[in-house]
Amino acid sequence: MTPTLSRRRLLQGTLVAAGSSLLSACGSSTPPQQATPVKPQNQPKRPTMNTQPTAVNTPRSAGDNTMRIFASSGFCEDPARIQAGLDRLAGSGFQITNHTAAYRRFQRFAGSDAERINDLQDVALGRVSTPKVLMGARGGYGAVRLLPHIDWGRLGARMREQQTLLFGFSDVTAIQLALLSQSGMPSFAGPMLYSEFAKPTPDTYTMDSFIRTTTASELTVAVPTYQAQRPRAMEGMLWGGNLSVLASLVGTPYMPKVQGGILFLEDVAEQPYRIERMLQTLHLAGILRSQQAIVLGDFRMGNIRDSYDSSYDLNTVAQTMSRVANVPVLSGFPFGHITNKTTFPVGAHARIQPDSVGGYQITFSGYPMLNPNALNLSALLPPPVFDFSAESGEVGTDSEF
Repeated sequence: MTPTLSRRRLLQGTLVAAGSSLLSACGSSTPPQQATPVKPQNQPKRPTMNTQPTAVNTPRSAGDNTMRIFASSGFCEDPARIQAGLDRLAGSGFQITNHTAAYRRFQRFAGSDAERINDLQDVALGRVSTPKVLMGARGGYGAVRLLPHIDWGRLGARMREQQTLLFGFSDVTAIQLALLSQSGMPSFAGPMLYSEFAKPTPDTYTMDSFIRTTTASELTVAVPTYQAQRPRAMEGMLWGGNLSVLASLVGTPYMPKVQGGILFLEDVAEQPYRIERMLQTLHLAGILRSQQAIVLGDFRMGNIRDSYDSSYDLNTVAQTMSRVANVPVLSGFPFGHITNKTTFPVGAHARIQPDSVGGYQITFSGYPMLNPNALNLSALLPPPVFDFSAESGEVGTDSEF
């Protein structure tokens, strides 16, 4: 069955339970502490999303509904909004720990470096139980400060044993790439606590995608956007994330060395020349030529135009880099700093197939899953909205990431 996600589709929404009032909104302003580095170990149109049916009667086991919040980057501004997000996740059956991380603030960050390190290092060292879900609070800036101080090998091993799902995007790309580079553990590009789950009304497509992706053993995302270069069939590891963050990791131990992969990239509000400059950095480092293809998500450029030549745009940059690196560049993948986000695995196996009308689809497999029998994930869906207006095709935006 191939479900098509649209605002016209009436989803059987369930009113979100607000019964998680026991989560306290206590903040922290602990001054920064000295952290000891850990030596790295060597190790438009709406998209359609197809998923294979999840197994019926998946047995529930202890810890299947545990979620730990990690706040690696910027602080979350609104305590009431934080509480709303925690309530929504608790109402869907998650037992949430470390929720106070979302209320912390030190300077522009979600706590001191030591506090933010321990969100993940406590799991790596076994000081706390390994959760089923590690949920990022939001993006911004600051994750790169933590990378030398987390034992990624041990964290990845514990996550693999528990089959933990880690969610994030934007600045959290640094966490995801370090985890992949040092342990080989995949994660998920997807919604975060403050950015999506805490919205007054979460986006239906984003919530539905989160549910379908995490409860199915295989995910297919169809991209109807016409491609100037006809896509060819290929398969390999799909990896990547935010371009600015990824480019900043070039030459460090936290940049994965992926041969024959499929590199996904997105960013927000960057000038075309800045996008090309970062892509040139990846090219000169030998990263682009090692890939089978580059897949571009949404760069949310809005009205941004090059001040010297308005015809020099993202398409021009993509064509230039495809020629320079001799790698096909595909566009239109439904993810970025936008409202309608497709949840998908980063660091897992992917297969690209061209369609019959100039687009393509990507099928993902080999990633951890949630047990739907341990949760009430339908509670994440907002109530149905009867929208009788014409199809607008607009792309919403996220102001908090």
